[in-house]
Amino acid sequence: MAPDPTPVFRAKGLTKVYRSGAQEVHALRGVDFTARQGEFIVILGPSGSGKSTFLNIVGGLDTASAGQAWFGQDELTAMDERGLTRYRRNHVGFVFQFYNLVPSLTARENVALVTEIAPRPMPVEKALALVGLSERADHFPAQLSGGEQQRVAIARAIAKNPEVLLCDEPTGALDSATGIRVLEALTEVNRSVGATTLVITHNAAIREIADRVLRFADGRIVEETVNTLRKAPSEVSW
Repeated sequence: MAPDPTPVFRAKGLTKVYRSGAQEVHALRGVDFTARQGEFIVILGPSGSGKSTFLNIVGGLDTASAGQAWFGQDELTAMDERGLTRYRRNHVGFVFQFYNLVPSLTARENVALVTEIAPRPMPVEKALALVGLSERADHFPAQLSGGEQQRVAIARAIAKNPEVLLCDEPTGALDSATGIRVLEALTEVNRSVGATTLVITHNAAIREIADRVLRFADGRIVEETVNTLRKAPSEVSW
């Protein structure tokens, strides 16, 4: 599915300062950003460059010290905690490096947890099918490989039918072959569901599967690259 020109995210002068006593840490330094509907964006940068702080703010998990950010016509930086909670619940799917599955629940039951609170969920079976786990639906996390557990986490994130999918190092704990299967699941979700997808990674090779690549350094976007031809995950040399 080709990206729609409609902006999903806009940010202007996004700044984040953490204070500890008299010390200030500038995590973001005036970031400007736009993402279109259905776009697949890879975010690169060393630890401490601001990329996770940025993802947390556009995901409604953290607040900015200055600047503005919008989701569609809604200003995230003007929302209170209740508004941000509603935004996360209704519009955003999160995938993290560690799977955070409930060990006493099957894959099906882990995904179903999200559908109980989402306003327009997709069927659990469809979410599992999109990540290639239909036949593993009744298995517990301990019976699944690391890559399968991460794909359950992706299914859980997309089961709420989010407009936005935010992924922080989703392949960081996986070997390259397993990581490719996880990335295939993410790209399939991006194509099939049309969710605007932002993926943080330390692996520069992953940039080849993106529509656009942002490189963070010292709290700023220092490089932006548009890919004219996206590669499939299986075509990437890790």
